[in-house]
Amino acid sequence: MNETTSTTGVRELIEPVYRGKFWMQLIGVMLILSGVLTALSIVGIIVAWIPIWAGVVLMQAAGSFTRAYERDDELEAKNAMGRLRTHFTIMGVLLLVYILLMVLGVLFGIGAGMMGMSELQGM
Repeated sequence: MNETTSTTGVRELIEPVYRGKFWMQLIGVMLILSGVLTALSIVGIIVAWIPIWAGVVLMQAAGSFTRAYERDDELEAKNAMGRLRTHFTIMGVLLLVYILLMVLGVLFGIGAGMMGMSELQGM
């Protein structure tokens, strides 16, 4: 058996994350609101579920960290870490989608501008 695990409780290990649970919950709520606002646009409705999902998972992670800290529960701490990993995976996908949409928007804007310039030159 690992002596570090027996002498160092889960509470001590996750205390920094536990103390930051307010910010985790706040960011979770902000992500959910961001997803709702994103859903209001035609293109945004396709990707709006991603920030909503990320926000829900982050709020679940904050709840799991709270339970793990209060109960000194190793299994709940592992569950919380898994949810936090899921959150960062979702955020990575979300950022890739946003970057892709931004690049497509820039390319569309450049193409539209070039077509407009060619029409002006043809006059």
